[in-house]
Amino acid sequence: MLKKIFKFILYSILVIFILLNCIIIFSGRWYLYKAIATTYLQGKSGPSATEYQIFENRKIEALNPKPWPVSKDYNTGNLSAHLENVFKEVDTHALVIIKNDTLIHEQYWDNFSDTSHTNSFSMAKSYIGALLGFAIQDGYIKNINEPVSKYIPEFANDWRSKITLEHLVTMSSGIAFDESYANPFSYPAEGYYGSDLLKASTRYTKMQNEPGKIYKYLSGNTALLGYCISKAIHKPLSTYLSEKLWGPINCEQDAYWSLDTKDGLEKSFCCINSNAKDFARMGKLYMHFGNWNGNQLLDSNYVRCSISAFNCNEENCKPNHTYGYAWWLTKYKDLTVFYMQGMLGQFVICVPEKKLIISKLSRKRRVNKGNNHYPIDVAYCIDAALTMYERK
Repeated sequence: MLKKIFKFILYSILVIFILLNCIIIFSGRWYLYKAIATTYLQGKSGPSATEYQIFENRKIEALNPKPWPVSKDYNTGNLSAHLENVFKEVDTHALVIIKNDTLIHEQYWDNFSDTSHTNSFSMAKSYIGALLGFAIQDGYIKNINEPVSKYIPEFANDWRSKITLEHLVTMSSGIAFDESYANPFSYPAEGYYGSDLLKASTRYTKMQNEPGKIYKYLSGNTALLGYCISKAIHKPLSTYLSEKLWGPINCEQDAYWSLDTKDGLEKSFCCINSNAKDFARMGKLYMHFGNWNGNQLLDSNYVRCSISAFNCNEENCKPNHTYGYAWWLTKYKDLTVFYMQGMLGQFVICVPEKKLIISKLSRKRRVNKGNNHYPIDVAYCIDAALTMYERK
């Protein structure tokens, strides 16, 4: 009896293996081999925040490293037992709080440190938004209303000829990308594990909405935008980021941007690998409307648009209250908040009225939302900063 059961199990596994290979081969989804090898065969159910070594990467050089100024109240606050548990529940490994542009708190778990590299995931979208501003400022791109077809010629052949760079950065292109994170055949899986990001991003030709009319968060928009920027500047995005941001805002550690293949394209919708303190510097730059220690790096009007809800002036345009130029927007406890967000609980949160920046890196996320559509982890981070340091 046991022998028959064992044979049945082996036979079932063999059939599943053959079917799976047939699906991959006939669908042309070769990236699924890498996805399976680096997740299920490693005992994981999806991407990890610390696995950048499984990809090819391009260095983002720290050209002018300087440490954060340290507050006199540095690390004098402690998380409550409740908040400590809240952060541990999502495997948080870094929490950094900046107040009045000085480092006031840093805390690490699970042997992580201020030099450990973590995937930004979709926080990278905010960096792409900044690079678009720099490319316009430097004259590589005429203006934000340039058609995408200037950089991807096949877009001129169909309805996509109406899509502009602004539509991409505001998630209002109307392209029907499949953003399902549970479906291995969807765009996020192919973009993350695949070896041809441009092909994966341009294969979607169906129109879901007319360009510029409806906001819908879809990673393919940022992938297309990253490609357009790299074509305009004639250099890798990593190099440009190092020159325009990573160096000028004094990041202390080199970072790494994952590529689709060796010498290929940066995965611009995700995958800048760095640490909490260096990620926090983007918060400071945008809190000061593009000014860094007296030096105006990025146009203040562009930054203002980035952290304001984008609502087009076209007829029948659906209002958007939660997204600007690749920055998330909300209210919490009557405080204006804007933030960068990654899919596994990566955040850089800015609270201008309190002159607070909170950077948190984790391995998991909570899916529940607050009253103004923010992830509940945003509230926990702000609560931690306010309860520990509000009166200091």
